[in-house]
Amino acid sequence: MHNQSKKIFSASNIIYGSLIVLLLFVTFNGNAKALLIQGLMKEGFFRPHISMAGNRENKSYDPKSAGFKDMTFEDGQGHTCNLSSLKGKVVFINFWATWCPPCRAELPSISKLYRKFKDNDQIIFLMVDVDGKYKSSAKFFERHHYDMPVYTVEGDIPSVYLGQAIPTTVILNKEGRMVLRHAGAANYDTHQVEKGLTQLIND
Repeated sequence: MHNQSKKIFSASNIIYGSLIVLLLFVTFNGNAKALLIQGLMKEGFFRPHISMAGNRENKSYDPKSAGFKDMTFEDGQGHTCNLSSLKGKVVFINFWATWCPPCRAELPSISKLYRKFKDNDQIIFLMVDVDGKYKSSAKFFERHHYDMPVYTVEGDIPSVYLGQAIPTTVILNKEGRMVLRHAGAANYDTHQVEKGLTQLIND
């Protein structure tokens, strides 16, 4: 009986120790953390309710008072564009960084969404590296076979678009009005998001 209890205690210690090692590995390894988040996405997590009708629940943004804030983007080849020149199109902006595990976790879902709309000239996708390191972010996309356009921002990013967290995704309608700002990782390859973008395009 004593030996059996000893074996059970030893086995539980091994399991407990393994879980601690796994937890530490995920905590300090960005790739492992990104894969864990992706796995949770497949199980239905990280799918917040996304309303394309407006962002009224987000107290940091009031569509009636904030108005339209301009930003200038550069594509790494010296070509620039600003938001004011994109009025008349739906604009999907994702603020991200290569070192950010939640950013890396949601990129596959954004890539799938992008492929569904890439041939539609009524919507623009802007993948914005907040560190301004175009070469490293472009190489990261190339390595992972993402064909989405990478940009950096000239000057500061207005706080109405980006708060204190990345990833943050912003969607503007054709009038340049924000209909979504979501901070944190999310699965954007959903019927809800696709339907919402299609409605914005057709408005």
